[in-house]
Order: sequence, then structure tokens, then C-alpha cells
Amino acid sequence: NLVLQVNNGETLWESFNYPSDTFLPGMKLGKDSKTGENRKITSWKSLDDPSPGSYSFGIAPLKFPELYIWEKELPKWRTGPWNGQAFIGSRRNPRERFKGFNLEKDNQGKMLLSYEESSLLLHFKLEPQGVVHEKAWNKEKQEWSSGADVPGPPCNSYGKCGEFGICSFNETVPCKCVKGFVPKNQTEWSGEDWRSGCVRKEPLHCERGSNNNWIERDAFLKLEMIKVPISVEYSEANEKGCEKTCVDDCNCTAYTYNDVNGCMLWRRSLLDLQDSMRNGVSLYIRVANSSAFSSKQNHTHTVKISIGITVAFVGIALSILSVFIWLKFAKGRGRNRNARLVFQIMEASSTISNVSGSILVNQPKLEELPLFEFQVLATATENFALTNKLGQGGFGLVYKGKLQEGQEIAVKRLSPDSGQGLEELMNEVIVISKLQHRNLVKLLGCCIEGKERMLVYEFMPKKSLDHYLFDPQEQTLLDWKTRFNIINGICRGLVYLHRDSRLRIIHRDLKVSNILLDEHMNPKISDFGLAKIFHINEDEANTSRVIGTYGYMSPEYAMRGLFSEKSDVFSLGVVLLEIVSGRKNSSFFNDDKNMHLLDYAWKLWNDGEATALADPRIYDESFKNEIRRCVHIGLLCVQDLSNDRPCVSTVISMLGSENIDLPEPKQPAFTAKWDAEKRASFNDVSVTAVSGR
Repeated sequence: NLVLQVNNGETLWESFNYPSDTFLPGMKLGKDSKTGENRKITSWKSLDDPSPGSYSFGIAPLKFPELYIWEKELPKWRTGPWNGQAFIGSRRNPRERFKGFNLEKDNQGKMLLSYEESSLLLHFKLEPQGVVHEKAWNKEKQEWSSGADVPGPPCNSYGKCGEFGICSFNETVPCKCVKGFVPKNQTEWSGEDWRSGCVRKEPLHCERGSNNNWIERDAFLKLEMIKVPISVEYSEANEKGCEKTCVDDCNCTAYTYNDVNGCMLWRRSLLDLQDSMRNGVSLYIRVANSSAFSSKQNHTHTVKISIGITVAFVGIALSILSVFIWLKFAKGRGRNRNARLVFQIMEASSTISNVSGSILVNQPKLEELPLFEFQVLATATENFALTNKLGQGGFGLVYKGKLQEGQEIAVKRLSPDSGQGLEELMNEVIVISKLQHRNLVKLLGCCIEGKERMLVYEFMPKKSLDHYLFDPQEQTLLDWKTRFNIINGICRGLVYLHRDSRLRIIHRDLKVSNILLDEHMNPKISDFGLAKIFHINEDEANTSRVIGTYGYMSPEYAMRGLFSEKSDVFSLGVVLLEIVSGRKNSSFFNDDKNMHLLDYAWKLWNDGEATALADPRIYDESFKNEIRRCVHIGLLCVQDLSNDRPCVSTVISMLGSENIDLPEPKQPAFTAKWDAEKRASFNDVSVTAVSGR
């Protein structure tokens, strides 16, 4: 913060009062009591043009403030109202997401957002494409680590699903209509354009002038864990009074109540609804009574129906409870021999299907996978002692353990806040439980007990590849011969997934931290939570739920949700270049803040200096041709168009023979164009990056 003061200490001017595209500790966003201006951060016009861009980020001056991203003064994204601890619409734990943040009134009653946390240094930047990118300072490594991006897909835009549409983070198709509503334009919805929203199936009874007989009254549909819509009104009514206020007013569309915000009412269409929000509320939406129940039901019997449903659910709950109690006390040597019962319950609540939506005939049988009891894993890891911690990611922690019979294991314990739930866990189980290859990590079993979700793998004593590749003290242990062996091993594992296994699998999250090393430094691909199973005749699929890791995603996947073998090949190319250079894809080169690994590799290739990319700590002139060949192959893998990239089996052939003439690589995706004489650069691609789990 640059501050100008007079001799008596009075501040005349400070740069924090005139923010650019960055929010730093000590800054305050919100309405300035002196000038009346709403202080916001504003994006650059482009990566190399610092003039004001189209996007701004700050506090919307409402009764209960919200954070907004605006695009030319129109809302692009919003958090939902502040409830004293978090914004109603945040998916992360408020103790983590908002630690150090203060949202409070100044002496003029204006709301200001500030951040002060001595134990964690955060940096927020509004990128030119309208995404707020979070970075945290890593004291041990003395570098910035990338965090979450806001907004993230699939619910990454304001009003994505239109009026009365709900956006869900946990569904393949993110948009759906509220019960009792249907798409306003089915053709547009079928084409995955949901902005037209939804309309009621039938008009409300109060709008039809019906009498006040309770049978004919409109019902209120309860939606849970909801980010509340925009255009809220507030009432001083208590909880009971809030309900009555909305029930008695035909213009009242919905209501909710909580202790901090009080009674919130909506009297028009509901826009920007999202569900599965950790800090969401229970929202009650007015619907026609017949829309709240099946059309075959007689409204005069709703009480009987409710009782019947309640009894049925109680019976199911007791049955499930009985199964778990029986399993809890079942005898065995730590592994539950009756895993089939638990998996049947899991399968009843979660359908695992391939990208086409149909169950595969040769799908592995889940009940054949051993189920570990929580207490067995707690004992094996010494109650998850920090001394046994192997690593940490967005999903949670990984611990080293030792079973009673002496077998060493690695236990991946999912954090409740990770966003990786039963669906991702079962996906990982189903994908790798029956795969056997020397370059794939072996899944030994899993644990589902209470809120605990754990996966048990074979123990890999050398940890993950990034541990050696990016640590200056460990890098020398990876000489060129070892690195070349690791590259070949990764390719063999990947070609098995794509072509040689009983299932055809696209990994979708290949990166160096997901490559584990055994005692002989042989690589094994891990983490199949995002993997997808293809039919034999399927070459490509698409998704509206783009998830993965920034820097490793192919352009067609990041921008259009298309994935195939060639999107894995792109990730492989990035990994290959990282192994050769010993540098992260996100690193800067030549002190140029816009030149990352792919830019630098492409520049060196055009300059005829490809071998200069190699890690100087391990460079040996005798391996010069091999290094150059690996850089060449890496650049072929990261070409912009998927059809230009080789398949993995071709990559293996290229690595194994110096007699094969390789094609000239085309410019990689996400790179600047280099003029060999002027050495000037500019970006012609904008990237919407999605942070990993």
C-alpha cells in the first residue's frame, strides 16, 4: 500500500483506496463514506492491457450485503446474502472460506469487506475473463499456490437456469425446474440453453379466485440447502408470522426464515437458484396444491398419504439401520466379509453409469471389493496420527497405515468439506477395482461408516512424483534415466486404460501429483475419482460439469466440456514437459509473468534450443537426443487441436525408436505467439480455468 502523509501523520492519499484488479490483506471494499463511491476491484482489459476491463468485483449495497461480480454493471455472479458467518450460497465450510474476513459497518453505517489474517496470506485477482483467482502464500516453498476460482462450473453464471430453474453442482445436467414447473422452451433446454427458465404447470389456486377451502389452497414446496434467489424483501415477522405473511398473500412466491436475516420474502419470479449449498437455507416455494403431489392422488387423502409415506420411510430406515448394526458387530479379521449388503444399499442410492447413461454389462461387481471397518483403519494409522500423514489435497488427507497382518497400506480419508462424496467415491471404486496393471495403483478396499468415506490403496513408499520433481532438495534423485523410465511407465499405464483393459477409461485428471512411485521409482497412475468409462465404439463425450486441474486440461475440455483419449494425451504432454524441465506448468520463465512452461518450451523449440528446457541439475550431453525427442513429443501432445495430437500407443512408439521421423509440432494451446526476431508476445486465447478438488 503506497501512502502519502503530511508531517502530522494525516493521510492524504493511499493506493488501497483506488484498487485495480487485486484484493490484498488490508484493503477494504464497499461504499466510501467520504466520496460515496462503491470501492470495487476491476479487471484488466486483457492480460497485457491494464486499462479497465469489463468486469468488477465488490459488495452490492443491499440490506444484507452480497458479493457480486459485474459485467459492465450487470450481475455475472453473486454469493447470496451475508448471514453473519458466511454468504447464503457458499459451498465451502465458512470457517475455512471466510477465516480472516470481516464484513462490518464503518462509523457512517456503510458495509465494508476486509481481510486480516496473520497466519495465512491470501491474494485475490480478478482475471480479464471475469474469474476471481485465489492464491495462498506457501511459507515452506516460498511460492504462491493456486486456490479456488470464483465462479466455478457448472453454476458459473448469474441466472444460468433462468426463472424457477435450479442449478445443481452434483448433477451431470446442471439445470432442472422446480417441482411443479416445466421448461418454458423445451427446444432450448434440449440444446443445453437453460436461460429461458421454467413456467408453472398449472396456475395457482389463489390466482384462479378459488374459495378458501383448505383442500384447494396452494401448497408450499420445501427445498433444502438452497442459495436464495435475487430480489428479496425483508419482514419484521417472526418465524411463524413469516410463514403466515406469505401464505395469506397470493403475490408471495416464496419465503424463508433464519435467526440472522429474519424473514425473507419473494413476490415475483425466482432467479439464480442453486442447490446443494453448504450454507444454504430451507426455501418454501408456492405451488398449486396438485403440483405438490402425484396427479393420481386424491387431495382429500393427503394426510393419509403423508402418514403412509412416513411409515414407509421409517420401515426403510429401520431396515438400513439393522443392516449397519449387524455389520458393525459382524465377526471378521478387520475386513467385512458381508460388504455385499452395504454395497447394495449404496447402489440403491447412487446409480453408477457410463457417459452414455447405461450400465455396462461387464461392469465390476462392487460386492467383491473388501470393506474395511473404521476402527481397523484407525488402528492401522494410529488414529490418523500426523506422523503418518503422507499428503494432502482438496479431497482430504492420505495416511500411511499397517494392518494387523503386517501389510502396509495408504488410506485416503475424504474430508466432509471436499465436495467429493459418495458418487465420486463409488466412481473411483468401480473404475479401478478390477484393473490390474503394474503402472496403476491397486485399490485394496474402502470404508463407508457414518460420515466417513475412505479408500484403501497399496502403499507407495516413494510418495508422489511432484514430491521429487519440484523440491530442490529431492530433484537430484531423479536423474535422466529415472525420469525417462517414469515417462515410459506413465504411457504404458495410460495406453492400458485407453485400449488394453476390459474397460475403456478416460482418466480426466492426469497430473504429476497423481503419479505415485514404488520402492524402485516405477510410476503408478492414481486418483480415478473423475474417470469416465467409454463404450468400445465411443470416441468422444461431453459434459456440462467441467472439473479437473488448471494447467492440465485440454482446451476442448476446459472450454466446451469435450473429453476423449486426446484430452488425456494433452495432460500427458504437460506432465512430460514438467518431468523434462523439473518445473511446474504454472511457473514463470525468463522473468516474464505471461510466459509459462508451454510458452517457454515452444519458444525454445522455435529457437532450435529444445534441450535447454531440461533440468540443468540432471542434464547430460550423452542424453541430448533423448531429451530433445521428449520435448518434441511433449509439444505434439499439447497441440491446440485434438486431431493433431498422437494417441498414447503412438507416443510409446515415438519414445522407443529414434528411427521414426516425428511431425513438426504446431503451436500449443494456451500459448502466446512468438516472433523469432522481435521476441514480442501477445495472447490470443482466453482461458476459463477450473480449480481442482
